[in-house]
Amino acid sequence: MKFLFQAFFSVFLLSNIHFSYGQIPLSDRAEISLLTCGSGDQLYSIYGHTALRINDPGRGIDIVYNYGTFDFSTPNFYGKFVKGDLQYFVSTSSFEEFNYSYVYDNREITEQVLNLTQPQKQMIFNELSEVLSSEKRFYTYKFIDRNCTTMVADLINSVLPEKISTKIPDTEKTYRTILYGYLKNNFYENLGINLMFGIKTDRKSDKLFLPVELQQGVALSRNNNESLVKEEKTVYKKVENGSNKSLWNNYFSFVVLMLIPLLFSGKRIFQLIWLTLSGVLGIFFATVGLYSEHQEVLWNYNVLLMNPCFLVLAFLLLQKNTNGIKKMIIFCSLCLIGYTAFIAAKVQLVMMLPLILTNAVLFYQIWKKHSPKPEK
Repeated sequence: MKFLFQAFFSVFLLSNIHFSYGQIPLSDRAEISLLTCGSGDQLYSIYGHTALRINDPGRGIDIVYNYGTFDFSTPNFYGKFVKGDLQYFVSTSSFEEFNYSYVYDNREITEQVLNLTQPQKQMIFNELSEVLSSEKRFYTYKFIDRNCTTMVADLINSVLPEKISTKIPDTEKTYRTILYGYLKNNFYENLGINLMFGIKTDRKSDKLFLPVELQQGVALSRNNNESLVKEEKTVYKKVENGSNKSLWNNYFSFVVLMLIPLLFSGKRIFQLIWLTLSGVLGIFFATVGLYSEHQEVLWNYNVLLMNPCFLVLAFLLLQKNTNGIKKMIIFCSLCLIGYTAFIAAKVQLVMMLPLILTNAVLFYQIWKKHSPKPEK
């Protein structure tokens, strides 16, 4: 399950140095920039990062504010994470430290200097100063609804006469499709996320929740009839080191792996193992949404694929209850057909086909074994 936790941790950990200037007036040389950082090689950095830079040479200020920091030493850390009430907080670093960290990780940094009035700049700076010195520094993280990108977007929107434009290509897609695209080179992590996430991620995107989306939205936005972006520049360009495709972490290795259960689908011991493991996973999918406050895992239709009723079928197999087995096979098959029809037009269909096929063959083998043989 480690990759599932990492998938949520699209955050940037910087030093815990806090720069507190109070609500001092910024000079007329002050600039506020949106920093958009590209994907990294590690899963936690796949989605990139968003931060705000306050640069005021007249006051000797050059600080980066990050809304994506969490503390691993938090009591019951994993329990809070799964439940969805883990507190994230704002941290700060110098721009030099920020830049060094991303250059070291070979992650691209793009800076958009925002075309703001002096009062708007002061309002943002005052808000950030207040946030750092109060309980507002902490917030409950939500993967789509509240993260380092949405928090920055909300802050910028609070000083604009018109909100940041959402007329970008991603708002024509579902959340699941958007996330799927980021994990093309991380198949098993992508598989895990698509199994974990429920129906909310199939909704059409209506907000800028990822760094590149906010970058695109800001580029299209206006402030008092002028472009919101005064200047856009690449602070650091990622150095391409060739293909980063894995030899094993891909769809083809998954297909080969799934040949094993297909080959052994007629063996009773394997049937019991597969049904038990899939059933337990199905119970997890069905119940985690009742406990967790992460709306993404609620109403998970993957329970039709990894069906809790598989445990009943396994029990009936142990009892050699032929009549019960056949009834349960019919029910589980109908669930599988319904599941396949439901995801037929969704981005994850091809990914799920090996699992669908394995279940179908398993049902056939069990049915055949418990059907009377025709007399000669």
